[in-house]
Amino acid sequence: MEFCSCGGLMLPKKSGSKVVLVCRKCGKKKTSKEKKFKMKVSSEKVKSKIIVLDKKKKIEILPKTDAACPKCENKEAFWWMQQMRAADEAPTRFYRCTKCEHVWREYE
Repeated sequence: MEFCSCGGLMLPKKSGSKVVLVCRKCGKKKTSKEKKFKMKVSSEKVKSKIIVLDKKKKIEILPKTDAACPKCENKEAFWWMQQMRAADEAPTRFYRCTKCEHVWREYE
């Protein structure tokens, strides 16, 4: 990988029988000694896993909090947050009762 004097990345482009490096930032050209370039695309491994919750299974992996259920008045609920509107809006907090599994939301 080569960089231009302006700090831009020099990318290889074929010009006739030669390979020329061209700056992405300023367009400056530089001849290259190499005729073949190897491009390696790497992808980072995702460290976090996405958990899909099934409605039939209990949601025991979610955190619990003290929240009164509006249906059965139980004082404990699972909770999670989800972005429902634009990114500049506050996320919506959802609750699921640990006893009757009623789901309700809280807007901020």
